[in-house]
Order: sequence, then structure tokens, then C-alpha cells
Amino acid sequence: MVTLDLRHVASPAVRDLLHLVNHPDFDRAQQQIERLGGCTEPVRLTGHTTTADSATGEVLRSYTSSAEPTGSLLTMCGNRRASRCPACSRIYSADTYHLIRAGLSGGKTVPDTVRTHPRVFVTLTPPSFGPVHNRLTTPDGDIRRCRCRKLHEPTDALIGTPLNPGTYDYEGAVLFNAHASTLWARFTTYLRREIAAELGMTQKAAHAVLRVSFAKVAEYQQRGLVHFHAVIRLDGPDGNNQPPPPYATVAVLTKAARAAAARVRVTVEPDAVGKRELTWGEQFDVREIAAFGTDTEFTDQAVAAYVAKYATKSADASGILDHTLLCRPCQGRGATLLPHGTPLPCTACDGTGQARPLPRLAVTRHVRQMIRTCWELGRLPEFAHLKLRKWAHMLGFRGHFSTKSRSYSITLGALRDARRAWRTEQARIHAGLPDLAPTTTLVISRWDYLGSGYSPGAALLAAHVWHRKELERQFAAEGGC
Repeated sequence: MVTLDLRHVASPAVRDLLHLVNHPDFDRAQQQIERLGGCTEPVRLTGHTTTADSATGEVLRSYTSSAEPTGSLLTMCGNRRASRCPACSRIYSADTYHLIRAGLSGGKTVPDTVRTHPRVFVTLTPPSFGPVHNRLTTPDGDIRRCRCRKLHEPTDALIGTPLNPGTYDYEGAVLFNAHASTLWARFTTYLRREIAAELGMTQKAAHAVLRVSFAKVAEYQQRGLVHFHAVIRLDGPDGNNQPPPPYATVAVLTKAARAAAARVRVTVEPDAVGKRELTWGEQFDVREIAAFGTDTEFTDQAVAAYVAKYATKSADASGILDHTLLCRPCQGRGATLLPHGTPLPCTACDGTGQARPLPRLAVTRHVRQMIRTCWELGRLPEFAHLKLRKWAHMLGFRGHFSTKSRSYSITLGALRDARRAWRTEQARIHAGLPDLAPTTTLVISRWDYLGSGYSPGAALLAAHVWHRKELERQFAAEGGC
């Protein structure tokens, strides 16, 4: 290999790229990056795997990361956030779409008859914690003036922020986000009870003839509060392969959902902030999901696309951070412990426990105040179980962004396993390797985490891969071949 003199190249990334291009195994390095499809922060692993015949012990196939140009194996990060990794979030969105769509129309191990089951699309919103700037419209679509008497543009940074920050209930807003998952859990419990009541049955009798299945995603409003979109379906007692009884109709499900949402209460009684009763907001919406092919807004395909969109929507699209604020060396405690137990103020954060000082965060004043409220409440012993400091960057919300009941449809893990198996089979065919019978092979692996991300030069190649794939997708969407 020729030694390059790159002292005249000012950019470190370009110098690293030139070194990589001149590596003897550059083709293999490029192949790894291409395979990741533009992933921005891949996981680097070191280790090996060996496939052997379990009967004879003969080694049929082996691989070690030490043979790679960089000495490590790159795998996709799998991050669902578009702000962190557009490539992986697109795959996550596609998987979520197929998961939701399978639970509405069938496919992916779900029978097609599921489309005849009663289904509704529910939106559960947070209550008001004080008036905020907004952009209202009339039934005719005309723009109405905000309470501040201004006509806000769609991109106005004031939208979602309090009209009077001094009187806005920031503590209540943070506590709502922190208990949003509990509110949802209680909603599902009350929903089953209300369905039984609507049918004039006991809960035990109702459970014997039908099952409630659902899939939901969380979304941040512009005011920094979480609300949920959910697909709810009625099945027979055995799940999605069996219809519910004829008397379990969409009307019953709709009425029960409204009653359940109105019943949900979570009472918080800490000494520091006083008694709070957390509920859902008044803007509750429930609509029937129409069968595929009908000329309505809420069809199987439309709902699946809508839910998948919000499953990967960046938190920072609402001005929220997508990384923790805890100082890593001290884990947010502001001090580290010496061997004999004496606390030593953390020098990395100057004892604040914050990775970055709150005044320096690139967020709106409203979001910063919610983060500050999380930080202040997080130091109180009665809120220790909420882990508010750990989740301050999410304004207190620590739940999963997408969840489903067990019998709704296929899992994301099963979709990933199927994709992995298909890629492995394609690689085997491309390499001309023999087909190995899974019943006669034994796979022995050992993998260790090395780190995340690319070298500066490899990052440029990955950005090029993503840009090229985006152009290909746009070309295909515009009708190209």
C-alpha cells in the first residue's frame, strides 16, 4: 500500500476517507457500509461465529470480525427516531405499518377474516394546564385569531407555548407525562369493564366470549404533552383468528371507549405539590375504521400509515431533545463516591448532574421550563420512582412510543427475524454456499460491544449511500422505473 502524504488536506474527514479508499480491503469496507443502507450510527461488534454439523462436529462455516478491514462488524443501530437515524427509522416505520395493517386486514400470520371484526380508531389527549397560543380554524377552514389576538402562521414558534408562563401549571404537565402510561393502562382496564356492562354481562362472562386487542403510538403535541393514537379491535376469546359474538358491535365498542376515557383517574398526593388528579382531556375522539376499498377517510390502509408515521416521528419535531441530560460520570447525582464512601463533587458537571447546563440547551423557553420542572421534582424522594431526571429530556414521559396487545398481530421482533433470515438466505445464494439443514447444525457465537458510529471518512460514505437511496426512492415515487 502506498503511503499517502495528506498534510495538505485540511478536512480530517476527507483525509480519513482517502486513507480508507486506499485500504487494500476497501471493497469489503464499502460493502459493509452499503449493507447498512445509510445508518448514521451503526453498532460496532467484535467476535466470531461458527456453524458446525451437530452430528459430526465438522465446521461448515465460520466468521470472525478480525478479518474485516476495520476489525469490527457493523450492524444497524435500529433507532426509531428520524432525528437520530433516518435509515433505521424508515425501516421501523415500515415494520409498524405492516404490524398495524396486519391487525386490520390480515396477513403476516393474521387471518384475513380479522377485517370483519369491530375496529375503532381512538385518540386520547391531555387536559389543559393553562391557555396556550394556537392556530384555530373555523368549520369552513378559515383561520381564527388566537387568544393573544394574533393570526399565527403554521411555523410560528409561539404555537403551543403558554399565554402566561407565570400561571401555567408546569408541575401538572410534567406529572401528566410521567403518568401517561398509567392512564393508558387504566383506560384499557375500564374499557373491558364498560364493554361487559354494555353487554349486560359480568367481566368473567365477557372475557369468556370476547377479547379486546389494540395497538397504540404516542405523539407529542406542540405544547410538549403526550397523547395517544390507538387501534382497538374486538376478537373472539381465542384472539384474532376468531370473531367476537354478533352482539359485540362497533357501537358497543365506541360507547364503552367514551365511558372508559371519562372514568380514568390517577391521584397524586405528594407533600411538595399537593394533591393532583390526572385525567384525559376533553378532546376525546373515536371513529370506526372502515373496511379496505371503501370510500372513507379511516380505512385500513390510511390508519396503518397514520399510526406508522407517528411511531417514528422525532421528539425534537416538537422542540424536545432526543438524548438524556444526565451527566454520564456521575449518572445525574452531581457527585461520585470514593472507595470509602465519601462523596466527591463531579468535575464533569460541576455538581449539577446535568450533561449540559439547562440555559445552554437549544430549546424554547417553554420546553426548558418543563425540563427544569422535571429536574426540580426529580430530586424529591416521593417522585423517585418516576425517574424524572433521567427522562427530563422527554419532559417526564418514560413509556414506550408504540405498544400492542399480545393477540393484535405479528410482533416487530418476528418481522425483523423474517427480514434477517431472508437476507441470510440471499447472502448464502450469492456466495454459492450449500443449503444447511437447520436440524443438523449448531451455531456457536461470541460477540462484544466495541462502540457506535463511523470513522469520519466512513461517515461520508454512509451519507452518500443514504442520499443515493433517497434519490432512488423519490424517483420511484414519481413514477420512475
